[in-house]
Amino acid sequence: VQLQASGGGLVEPGGSLRLSCAASGTIWIINTMTWYRQAPGKERELVADMHNSAATNDAVKGRFTISRDDDRNILYLQMNDLKPEDTAVYYCFGDIVDYSGYRHTTWGRGTQVTVSS
Repeated sequence: VQLQASGGGLVEPGGSLRLSCAASGTIWIINTMTWYRQAPGKERELVADMHNSAATNDAVKGRFTISRDDDRNILYLQMNDLKPEDTAVYYCFGDIVDYSGYRHTTWGRGTQVTVSS
């Protein structure tokens, strides 16, 4: 099981980006998939979880929306009204069970989001 994040880039303040995290492999059950981010010099922090909206980071509430395509095993993060403090490497994390019953807890490679004028 692998996760591949994409969609990052450079955007001006107030702009939008949509990140994608595609899960691939012999996927049987996706227990959860979650977006995290890590800004320079800071610890990695949770942004949003596909099953627990209450866990959404207060800093992004009302601006970021998490959604998923269950048929294609893709998790999205729509980010609107981006601010310079949203600049970070964004990672997706998956808790996924494959057909053999093995449980994978895995990170995708990050995608850089830079918000700057």
